[in-house]
Amino acid sequence: MVNSSWEKAADKMHEEFMRAAIEEAKKAEAIGEVPIGAVIVHDGGIIARAHNRRETSQNPLTHAEIIAIDAASEKMGSWRLEECTLYVTLEPCVMCSGAIVMSRIPHVVYGAKDPKGGTVESLMHLLDEPRFNHRARITAGVLGEECSSMLTLFFRKLRERRKRRAED
Repeated sequence: MVNSSWEKAADKMHEEFMRAAIEEAKKAEAIGEVPIGAVIVHDGGIIARAHNRRETSQNPLTHAEIIAIDAASEKMGSWRLEECTLYVTLEPCVMCSGAIVMSRIPHVVYGAKDPKGGTVESLMHLLDEPRFNHRARITAGVLGEECSSMLTLFFRKLRERRKRRAED
């Protein structure tokens, strides 16, 4: 089946905003953080951008999604982000999924799956949990190969650096 023109336009839009999230992930990598980036979109424009800062801040709460949600809430003047879409390069963890539910974000688009910590589809389905009063629509795998490769390369380099230090 051929994608309709609407589906092709949506795919292109998702890729455009995921590229913005990837740029945020590159900023994280440049400061020694795990390369994860996020953007939040409202009315067709980016209202918040963030990247991981957990190592830099030594704060376990400073995941890209949490920082972006905080910035978007400030920009919107509300904790309810009911008309926003979150784009993130890696499948959200339990903490970030909880924040997504609590902020009422209706659509989450992510790049790479996280088989060890992802709680959107990999380990559990927190954003689609029927017992919560809010659920989010999911679009998975947008630029997934690129997002996954960035993480794989980062961790490969990190292991190599640790191995060289251990050998010295």
